[in-house]
Amino acid sequence: MFEIQPISPERYRQQTRRSAFVVIAIFLVLAMLCATASTQLFGGAPGTNFKWNLLGVLLGMGLTIAVIRLQLWHRPIMAAAAYGWRLKRSLMRITNVMHLVKAGVAAGDSNAMKLLRFYHLGLTQMHQLDGNSSELSQQVREIDAHREAMLLRGLDVEQNRFDPAWLDALQRR
Repeated sequence: MFEIQPISPERYRQQTRRSAFVVIAIFLVLAMLCATASTQLFGGAPGTNFKWNLLGVLLGMGLTIAVIRLQLWHRPIMAAAAYGWRLKRSLMRITNVMHLVKAGVAAGDSNAMKLLRFYHLGLTQMHQLDGNSSELSQQVREIDAHREAMLLRGLDVEQNRFDPAWLDALQRR
């Protein structure tokens, strides 16, 4: 279950920049250490160590991913980046079956209408957080029309939660 949280776009961008710098620093240190170690342990004459340097950098990348996922992902320094990733992942799950969502909305399925409303709210927040309001302005008419259709049916327009069960039910039909 994913829930849209109110977040200041400026604060979000500041926090994600900071976490990006942390990830880059970790990668640089681990890649340099692993590349140096691999060339020292397995390398030959100077100028013939490209494969060992590359292997060290790839190992450094793998270790960086492991450190981020296992140690930093649930810490406050990565909270904004993790939230953005989960938001985009939730939106992508809906995008992958948008044809079913739109067909369900056309048929009057309330779960499909809730999914589409969550999608619109999540997409709006994603564009605001990323500072991409021009892309969002192209969809305002569709978002407003869907909101009005939900109000006419008496459905709650504050669909800030994404329940994967709605998606599963829609895919089973």
